[in-house]
Amino acid sequence: MPSAIRTYDVAAKTTDVLGRVACQARNHHFIVDGPVQNGCPGEELTPPELFLSAVASCGVELVQVIARDTSVPIGPVSVAVHGVVDRSQQPREDLTLFNSVRLDFTVAGADGATAAALVEGFKRR
Repeated sequence: MPSAIRTYDVAAKTTDVLGRVACQARNHHFIVDGPVQNGCPGEELTPPELFLSAVASCGVELVQVIARDTSVPIGPVSVAVHGVVDRSQQPREDLTLFNSVRLDFTVAGADGATAAALVEGFKRR
């Protein structure tokens, strides 16, 4: 049985460009930019986009894994995520949160009830 403990190590450091960050995860290197609204380049993915991408990719991967583990045949899976941050409508002044996040799953090759059950499985994980 595989270990229940999973560890992840990532790193980020400044570059010569204000608001441009060099990131590393395992042997992967990538650049993240702060948003233009913060006076940063905004050319590369921004931290909120990376966060929402992580949620979307987790959704796609887990729906596939749950379908496999329950022997449910499905086709391609996609997740679209829409997030809104309204800095004028935050619960506290000392932090910034998404005011809303909506995930839209598409599970090809599955009827509505099966797709809904797979998405519920993702939500429970």
